[in-house]
Amino acid sequence: MVERNRKASKTRSGRPGWSVTFRHPRRCDARGRYGLRVRRGLGTTDEAEADRIVNDLNVLLGDDSWWSPDRRADAEQRLDPIAVAAFFDDIEAVVVSSRDLRNECIRLPGPDDGYARVMLVGPTGAGKTTLLRQLIGTDHRHDRFPSTSTARTTTAEIEIVTADAPFQAVVTFMTQAEARGLVDECVMAACISAVEGHDSAGIADAFLEHGEQRFRLSYVLGAWRQYARDDTGTDSIDLDYESADDTKQYGHEEIQGPEVVGGDDVVKNNRRLEEYIERIRDISNEIGAVITAARGSIDALENPYDRQEWRDDFAAALTESDAFANLSLDVMDDLLARFDAIGEGDFRRRTSAWPEVWHYENGDRETFLAQVRWFTSNHHLQFGRLLTPLVDGIRVCGPFHPALSELRDMERRLVLLDGEGLGHSARDTSVSTRITERFKDADLILLVDNAESPLLATPLGLLRSVGSSGHGSKLAIAFTHFDQVKGDNLRGFENKRAHVRKSIENALSSLRDILGPLVTEILSARLKDHDFYLGSLDLPVSRIPRGFVRELDRMLQLMKTAATPPVEAVQAAPRYSIGRLELHLRDAADGFKKPWFARLGLAYYEDVAKEHWARIKALCRRVANRWNNDEYGDLRPKADFVRQLQESISHWLSAPQGWTRAPRSDHERQEAIGEIRRHVFERVHALVADRLIIAHPDDWRRALSFSGKGSSDLRAREMRTIYDAAAPSISSVMDPEDRKFLDEVIRIVGDVITTAGGTLEGAEPEGLSDRGERPCLKIPDIPGPVPKDWRGVYPSKDAAQ
Repeated sequence: MVERNRKASKTRSGRPGWSVTFRHPRRCDARGRYGLRVRRGLGTTDEAEADRIVNDLNVLLGDDSWWSPDRRADAEQRLDPIAVAAFFDDIEAVVVSSRDLRNECIRLPGPDDGYARVMLVGPTGAGKTTLLRQLIGTDHRHDRFPSTSTARTTTAEIEIVTADAPFQAVVTFMTQAEARGLVDECVMAACISAVEGHDSAGIADAFLEHGEQRFRLSYVLGAWRQYARDDTGTDSIDLDYESADDTKQYGHEEIQGPEVVGGDDVVKNNRRLEEYIERIRDISNEIGAVITAARGSIDALENPYDRQEWRDDFAAALTESDAFANLSLDVMDDLLARFDAIGEGDFRRRTSAWPEVWHYENGDRETFLAQVRWFTSNHHLQFGRLLTPLVDGIRVCGPFHPALSELRDMERRLVLLDGEGLGHSARDTSVSTRITERFKDADLILLVDNAESPLLATPLGLLRSVGSSGHGSKLAIAFTHFDQVKGDNLRGFENKRAHVRKSIENALSSLRDILGPLVTEILSARLKDHDFYLGSLDLPVSRIPRGFVRELDRMLQLMKTAATPPVEAVQAAPRYSIGRLELHLRDAADGFKKPWFARLGLAYYEDVAKEHWARIKALCRRVANRWNNDEYGDLRPKADFVRQLQESISHWLSAPQGWTRAPRSDHERQEAIGEIRRHVFERVHALVADRLIIAHPDDWRRALSFSGKGSSDLRAREMRTIYDAAAPSISSVMDPEDRKFLDEVIRIVGDVITTAGGTLEGAEPEGLSDRGERPCLKIPDIPGPVPKDWRGVYPSKDAAQ
């Protein structure tokens, strides 16, 4: 492999003034190898000053004694601060909580403030964002907030606070490193499309829409050969495939004035995209010729595995190419320039100029929403200026209330939490940790599902996660598209309702063996009178049938009271024996690893197929580079491990050995165990993140770095090593290192049980206590800081004794 030149050089790019470009010795490229090509603006037009900054940066690049974050303070005393920032910024992957950033501008209120937090979650396309629009009174045609579509539209967290105050918004963005990684993947997909002989439209399609369909460059850069609006106020395209009703309902008159990307900008964007496609062709032809000389033409290869290796070698060569890196950097400059087009609000930026936060306040609703739409819209007439794909989360606050007067309640205080849909899958999949981590924040978890095909695999997984995590008492379900439930055997609302309700009974019956009877009874009792049937939500409020309005009103009343504390505090406390827990944890470790070994092609597991090498590599890229999103599609190792652990622990918690304070009713019994489940679930997330990801940075980078012949097998074996270390098989002959896993789980469970007033017996049977009784839990010594328990208290090791 050719040694990469690390020397920095000043350049002219799309930024004003001089920039510097260099290969960073401690930042990873798309393959997880050190040497990411970086471009930074120097903030000066003076060539002599630019040369001085570049020389200082070369001092850092030329001496590896500087290549540690703890040398930054020394560098700042001796070298130019711009050079120091260019080198040390992002030298370590720092995961910043975007929710914390939003809290700095707009605090998210809760029950102590008189607010109920309602989390809307459901499959993509079920209509949860359309329902959200009705709850906050935004018009489908004119307000267009939040955006809806049949495609995967909501990719960021949306938090709406109803308050009698001026409209405010705070938007947080994905990190520059994550955006760069996604751009690299888009450019790489376009290069592969070009080398395989696709036309310009096919190359542009691969470039402008990421294969995961969450990141769309077309929103920011413009669509391929985008049409400008003509003088008649319509697009210069034929409408042969649109009905008169479609044109009337979704006509282009809905968006006017400065929100429309003008003709000059469209022409400019088209030219820029054509330039990008030509550069992609040139890069692909050059690199493709090198790989063809070594391996032959890809078209001549008949074996699919040989073609796979050809593409992998091609992709590896791309990451070594300065032309590929410069193209990605130019795209990043274009993305950064789109932020500069926002004339309102205040940006807070990193030293690299990449925005972290945008904050805006305005008392006028129409003006406010017009600005917010640049960060949330998906309207094609705004393509070329939208920042939607770069947004990580948005929080708005203001007088958002239903448009219908009979649904308004000015005393109602709600926080409405929306986010990315669950996706669609015919197989059993885990719920993303981005969703499950928010269960604790919600007072009501509203599952929004399509009444035409209710409770298929994906929403069933949500029920499963809510139940095993102890949040079943927060659950409600809203069936949308109920107006489309039709059939010769279905007449009247009650018949249709009974038909859809049957899906709840069937779903809970299928979960009984998985979750156990106690959890399914909780879910069943909860959903008896917390189910809602909604239709015609995409119509103006004046046209929604009155029956659905009554259902909306009933649901809003539940939301209003969701944060009301229980009348009686739970006094019961369970008593457990540690013995059977180890058996459940063995099942959890095996239940996590076996399907994954099948996905990696290392073993057979029923109904689990081997995943494509490119998807596995994309997952490794996200984990190795510490992106905020450490999943790829339905490849969710962290979520899978959390689910297996929680379901196994939940089963064990369902059968206490006895009670230190006996429950006075079944409800109190369920609530006592449910409280323990909830706090164990919260701490299991942190445990899994630490064991599976944080503890193995070099291993994940190594898994990503493999390329060429046999690389998928090497990557699979490396990932198996990670999974075996994170979730060791539990047996009577575990070595001390593997035993730590068991000790950590016992400690979490023991802390939560004892803090709730219960006991855990037999953790370390070292003999009888002074009273001749069976010993209670002795919390194992674990290296490192002692975590706070779920009440924010630092537990004592001997708290349970």
